[in-house]
Amino acid sequence: MVPTIAVAHYPEGAGHATRMLAIAEAIEDAGGAVRMAGGGAGAEFVALNGYDEFEPTVVDYIDTYQDGSLWQTATESVPATLGRIADYESWLDATDPDALVTDDMFAAMAANRVGVPLYVLKHDMPGLYDDVVERTGAGFHTTFQLSAAREFYYPVVWPQSGADPGRATRIPPVALDGHPPVRDEADVVVVPSHYSSLDRVAEHLRRQGYDVLNVADADWDPVPSLLPYIRGADAVVCSGYSTIMDAAVAGTPCVVHPATDEQDAVADWLERFDVDGFAVAPDPIDVLDAVADPPEPPAFENGATYIAERVVGDLRDPDPYASENDEGGEGNVDASDAGRDGAVDEEMHVVAGRSRLGALATVPTVAVAALVATGSVLSPTRFGRGVGSRGRRALGAFGAGVARGLRAGRDGASATANAVVEVVGGAVASAVARLSTVELGAPSVGVGRGASRVGRAARRVGATATHALSSVADGCLDALGRCRRVAASRLEGR
Repeated sequence: MVPTIAVAHYPEGAGHATRMLAIAEAIEDAGGAVRMAGGGAGAEFVALNGYDEFEPTVVDYIDTYQDGSLWQTATESVPATLGRIADYESWLDATDPDALVTDDMFAAMAANRVGVPLYVLKHDMPGLYDDVVERTGAGFHTTFQLSAAREFYYPVVWPQSGADPGRATRIPPVALDGHPPVRDEADVVVVPSHYSSLDRVAEHLRRQGYDVLNVADADWDPVPSLLPYIRGADAVVCSGYSTIMDAAVAGTPCVVHPATDEQDAVADWLERFDVDGFAVAPDPIDVLDAVADPPEPPAFENGATYIAERVVGDLRDPDPYASENDEGGEGNVDASDAGRDGAVDEEMHVVAGRSRLGALATVPTVAVAALVATGSVLSPTRFGRGVGSRGRRALGAFGAGVARGLRAGRDGASATANAVVEVVGGAVASAVARLSTVELGAPSVGVGRGASRVGRAARRVGATATHALSSVADGCLDALGRCRRVAASRLEGR
């Protein structure tokens, strides 16, 4: 019997799609059938590789948090998160796969709810981040997926360290391969991420006499896989971790010029461990120097084959009591030279103090947002196997309480805000009027008018805030309702 395996990728950046496409192709080579999902920036590359994928609601925390604000995250990404989980539940119910392999936290949540065996791929561990909010989010993702997955794959190019997650299986980097190298195409391949631009770098390299392939150029048409072009070049310049994995598998020296927080963190670890094959260039001038004197080529196998063989093998001969990872890492595949020192300095074991202004004070806000997005969704699942039934009931109660609170907030926010504005504004206006009458005499009319304008402005601010809060509540309630309808439909079907 041919196992049907769902493969879902995260929607932020195309690199998530190319990694999961590598696994999808390896699964088919190992004898499995694949169903793809994910959407977002990687959808084009999924289509180029011949898959017709399901596209759930797109979320983009990099855009709303790193390039936006916590308020934008709460009003846009949190409701979208709930919608994405509900969409994945419907899709998994309809396709009924034998397992799901994913690097998407929200697909993992949906799989856990509907009882689909789960395999997770994740490289952005909490220890990578200095920002407290991002570290907290990565910690939540990692803890949940470690508890929910049959196996948790950690694709890395750096040596083992104390910051590695427990019970994770270290594997070599994952890259979309299977095509011969394209030689004589370019000396240097320049690959910006979805969130960065390397056009100036590419232009400077051309002025230095290099033949440059910049995949962001207007005359460049996307291809099913960049790895053959990277393999045929003398060096590759990139921002993101996906191209780092491509370069590692291709054996091409790689210069990393990071743009986002995650990319900065990955570049920092490449420098910490002095990983062979990689040079970090914080500034454009550093890129030119690194290309002129590139590092030695990296040498890594492709971890996609290992994942595919393991998943297909598990489904054909399941043995839930024989996980090699239960005792902490016996199933690891060495992703680095055996003689490399795996020590990590002490700062990797503590939460770094650096964060953007006010991040520490907003941790409770982010925690609440995460629980709003997941509390009611996770309540009937196996989340936190060690937590037990009391913990699960508590999460369920929290989720139900959140829903009730959102309804109450939506219905009562306007009246409450107006009352506060009336009381505060009225008190201020009254006090100013009394002061102007007693102390100021003639200027009292002007002061009174000023107080009136302040009161009207306060009312406008209150109305705007009320509308925004109501929008957030409506979005979350709508997504929660979709989750409940999916669950009810599934129960009726049984």
